Amino acid sequence: MTRLGKRLIAQIERSGPMPVADYMTQCLLDPRHGYYTNAQPFGASGDFVTAPDISQMFGELLGLCLAQSWMDQGCPKPFILAELGPGRGTLMSDLLRAAGSVPGFCDAADIWLVEASGPLRAVQVEALESYPINFADTVNDIPDGPLFLIANEFFDCMPVRQYRKTEAGWQEQMIGAEDGKLGFVLGAPLPPQGAPDWASDLPQGAMIETSAASVAIAGDIARRIAEHGGTAIIVDYGDWNSSGDTLQAIKAHCKIGPLEKPGQSDLTAHVNFAELAQAAKPRVGVTPMIPQGELLLRLGIDQRAEALSKNRGAATLKAHAAAFRRLTHADEMGQLFKVIAFYPTDATPPPGFET
Repeated sequence: MTRLGKRLIAQIERSGPMPVADYMTQCLLDPRHGYYTNAQPFGASGDFVTAPDISQMFGELLGLCLAQSWMDQGCPKPFILAELGPGRGTLMSDLLRAAGSVPGFCDAADIWLVEASGPLRAVQVEALESYPINFADTVNDIPDGPLFLIANEFFDCMPVRQYRKTEAGWQEQMIGAEDGKLGFVLGAPLPPQGAPDWASDLPQGAMIETSAASVAIAGDIARRIAEHGGTAIIVDYGDWNSSGDTLQAIKAHCKIGPLEKPGQSDLTAHVNFAELAQAAKPRVGVTPMIPQGELLLRLGIDQRAEALSKNRGAATLKAHAAAFRRLTHADEMGQLFKVIAFYPTDATPPPGFET
């Protein structure tokens, strides 16, 4: 058992079982032993690979999408260009390089990165050394102003609470400890109004997950866009009000049990895009959820792929084709990952999201 795991066991033995959300928060963000406060998890040498690591096309196309949305809203100057959970800075670097072709965009951008990890901040500074950047611990720390924001694989790391439907009703699945080991246990039944309406018809044994942190962040982003203008593009794996146990841990590109290595593996859960949309809709327009592959094709990834293929050797072309497939194909990231966008109610949706 890891050091953090031993500490969590002692905490549970003193205070009783903890919600899954509290477990995720401590495993990922504990100041001494948290995964994101110590690790550099991205890329082939880390624990997982994200879309920006696969191909520059991902960040370039999303950058041009945001830049077009900025122009459609009258080119506000200055504006906040923000990324939530920017990893190694690859996405923002590719975004700025592509959007730099749009006159005035980069000069007007006040760049903010929402990043809790000290080691990752150092990597991001190096990746974006040509640009003045600012760091924020949370979305709340970003200053007000027109907000053009990208969040790729950010909300999947937000803590979730899990609830299972039993003979007694909905009960929260929690994490307990017995004989020096962590394990899942069920808490007391919820009151009748404790579960969301959409889950009322699910059968016994079903599980649902909710994320109060995700709802709060989506609501704050929507408020900022409603008051000051802007666009937010959210890319993640998940679906619309889907049920099931999606909590998972990744270590060295392989799935392991979520209770196996607390603080030493990445913990994620599928994003409920309906929760994000519901939090935002009172204030802003929300696009329909679409698969990542479909959005990238609408934004012209096939043309960009063709342009990048010119004058390349056979090995490079093979890798390039594999990257294109991985980002867009339904059997890979193209269907698993979904995208929605927020925008002002008096503006047009960003490119690629038109119905």
